[in-house]
Amino acid sequence: MLQIHDLVFDSWGRRFFDGATVSLPKDSKVGLVGRNGVGKSTLFKLITGEFIPGGGEVSLPRQARMGQVAQEHPATPVPLIDTVLAADEERSRLLAALDTASPDELGDIYARLIEIDADRAPSRAAEILAGLGFNNEDLTRPMAEFSGGWRMRVALAAALFAEPDLLLLDEPTNYLDLEGALWLENRLRKYPHTAIIISHDRELLNNSVTHILHLKDGKLELYPGGYDAFELQLTEKLRLQEANRAKVDAQRAHLQSFVDRFRAKASKATQAQSRLKMLAKLPPVSAVVEEHVAPFLLPSPERPLPPPLLRLEGVQAGYGGAPILKKLNLRLDLDDRIGLLGVNGAGKSTFAKLVAGALEPEAGAFHRSGKMKVGWFHQHQIEALDPDDTPLEIIRRALPGDTEARRRSRLAQFGLGHEKVETKVSNLSGGERARLLLNLVAMEAPHLLILDEPTNHLDIDSRRALLDALNDYQGAVILITHDRSLMELVADRLWLAADGTIEPFDGDMEDYAKFVLDRARVAARAPTQVREDKPPEAPPPPAPARSKVPTGTARRRAEAAEASLGRATEALARIDAALTNPELFAKDPGKAARLARERDAAQNALEAAELEWMEAQEAYEALRAGA
Repeated sequence: MLQIHDLVFDSWGRRFFDGATVSLPKDSKVGLVGRNGVGKSTLFKLITGEFIPGGGEVSLPRQARMGQVAQEHPATPVPLIDTVLAADEERSRLLAALDTASPDELGDIYARLIEIDADRAPSRAAEILAGLGFNNEDLTRPMAEFSGGWRMRVALAAALFAEPDLLLLDEPTNYLDLEGALWLENRLRKYPHTAIIISHDRELLNNSVTHILHLKDGKLELYPGGYDAFELQLTEKLRLQEANRAKVDAQRAHLQSFVDRFRAKASKATQAQSRLKMLAKLPPVSAVVEEHVAPFLLPSPERPLPPPLLRLEGVQAGYGGAPILKKLNLRLDLDDRIGLLGVNGAGKSTFAKLVAGALEPEAGAFHRSGKMKVGWFHQHQIEALDPDDTPLEIIRRALPGDTEARRRSRLAQFGLGHEKVETKVSNLSGGERARLLLNLVAMEAPHLLILDEPTNHLDIDSRRALLDALNDYQGAVILITHDRSLMELVADRLWLAADGTIEPFDGDMEDYAKFVLDRARVAARAPTQVREDKPPEAPPPPAPARSKVPTGTARRRAEAAEASLGRATEALARIDAALTNPELFAKDPGKAARLARERDAAQNALEAAELEWMEAQEAYEALRAGA
């Protein structure tokens, strides 16, 4: 699909690509990985043509469609559903052409609309939007009513809906909650074309991609499998490289020893010259250099506090209007590791503010130790940093009594070397800013760490370093993250924010993933505002248990539904066959218009028949299972 040959690119005083070559298989899902700053986003800009290579070439098949996610969709008055539908440029162009096309052209246009399944587009767009957290009421809201984070989701929805031949996604989970990340993981696995995803989300890279593309030292290398498989292959490759280097070094030392001993002897001069030629032909083998990852410093509290750290009894919290959270009855102890789950808007950040002391409860009893110290990291802190500030100025304010040498030493421990301490925040990478803030909030050895999306800007190795630090930390943790791997390895209890409250979730992350995907499937099948469907009647209450469950009525209902589905399918096929005849539009435009209206009704009838058949078949199978 994508061919990169001998790619060379220099910019900002450094070489990003040095003879990089790779060929991506058609319809592969590729995770692009590498350390922060190595050039992953630069590669995307070279693929899209925004940057021009200094050498080599990047090529795609002729007429291949390429798509990527914009920074965020603009705040326009256009409704959400229409914004996403417009991403399919061919469908939009064909629909617009219907108004001005001649009768001879209408047949071809309708045939192409049928071929691209244009009628299903609204329901497909609604399904994608539901998976990304939008509800039915959102579909008709104008884009201007959504915040920047939600407009980023719209941009992602538009890219997925358009289904380009090559889809480029740069950290797509950074602006999603865990539920959205789980849905996207499942969606990417089924994406019908080629996709390249820059991601540091280990679970997504394990569950959604077919290959890993590793960028290091200006070279690209493709590995089959997910991230775990890539790590194993890379480890083995480095082991063999080191073994080969040792072997070549030993051979070189042996040959050099012979030359040094016998070069001056006339009887051995020929052999010595031969050994010199052999030395010159030995291939250079680079030593394996381990890339250092600075650890995170999360000092544990010096003295534990008596339990519980927190106890909430009937607590209600909000911002003066309708309460965001109510009926909170929770307890937190010093050794608790809580994973806080829930969709965006369910109240997770409100709860974090309440626990951190930034928000007072509106009702109920909230007991907390007066001596408890809380370290609170949230993703908006990174955005709130003064771009003209420097790490050294920030730590001066945090440690006013320390010497300059100790402050610089502390920053070095954070992973910010001497060349970074006086660099403006605007010139630091997202990972460097996240490192600085994470270490700062934990500097006073808090009894409780609240971490709200701490991994958004961290690469995989830095995420592992954070995991190690959290496992060594001896205080309580409340973790809000879309990083499923971090959640699984840190949290020992899960709380779910839903329906205006927070309660313990009975299950592990596997159970929660299944719960989220099942809920998304139900939402995708639910009637939407895209089409005014009559909601299906509620099923009758289940019959009391019997020793033998009769299935005859359910079987007959399933058979009738299947026959009805067949008739609806045939009716739609007949209309489609008539509409694909260009002579119809030339001889009888009125009949063509009537058939087009009949096709809409036939399509609705077919979808209703499909729904009835699915429900009847499921009911019949359920009865058979209980018989």
